[in-house]
Amino acid sequence: MEPLEFVSVLEASIQLWKNQGKKGIWIKLPIEHANLIESAVKQGFWYHHAEPKYLMLVNWLPGGSHTLPANATHRVGIGAFVMNKKREILVVQEKGGKLKGTGFWKIPTGVVEEGEDICTAAVREVKEETGVDTEFIEVLAFRQSHKAYFEKSDLFFVCLSRPLSSAIQMQETEIEAAQWMSCEEYAATPFVKKHELAKYIVDICLARIDGKYPGFSAVPTTSDFNKDKSVMYLDTKALYNK
Repeated sequence: MEPLEFVSVLEASIQLWKNQGKKGIWIKLPIEHANLIESAVKQGFWYHHAEPKYLMLVNWLPGGSHTLPANATHRVGIGAFVMNKKREILVVQEKGGKLKGTGFWKIPTGVVEEGEDICTAAVREVKEETGVDTEFIEVLAFRQSHKAYFEKSDLFFVCLSRPLSSAIQMQETEIEAAQWMSCEEYAATPFVKKHELAKYIVDICLARIDGKYPGFSAVPTTSDFNKDKSVMYLDTKALYNK
């Protein structure tokens, strides 16, 4: 559709929607129709969010303040604490980001992908970064921060995982080094001593392994609102006295 034809149809549609009492209008423009964006903006639409293959625009026909939901507000990340029977922790050094070239050792971390559960992301990230197979055990804690990537808030979940293999085959593109390190040695590293969050992670995970701290297991659930399985994280031991 050419812009002039689009404007003519859009103007007629807006008048119809107003007569029907509609308020919030959403237009999902595929990337191949990017030439129509300016025309939509001139009709009062504004950007809501963008994805690789489309741009979403919105308009509030009554004008003034609106009740349209905001774009996604949070990014979700995980940190995987993996300890073997020797009480050695799986740690890595990153090739990029803020820790590049610092020599700091840290637990494997990453971002949860769209449509991916936290428990699945914890296993995937460890495998990708180190080549080690793991089994998710529990979520032990989470942290919320604000004004992080793209000015969004950030949720970071600390996950406890059990190693199913030990051989390390690190990801060459993102990881500078990877190894198993004794928990005492890791707790004494400059990274843990400097970063309060890292120290809390070590203390929480060791307390859980020693049976002094409860964690949250992943339990598949359904609801009347969505028949697809979703995951709820809860302390099953306390709930069912196990």
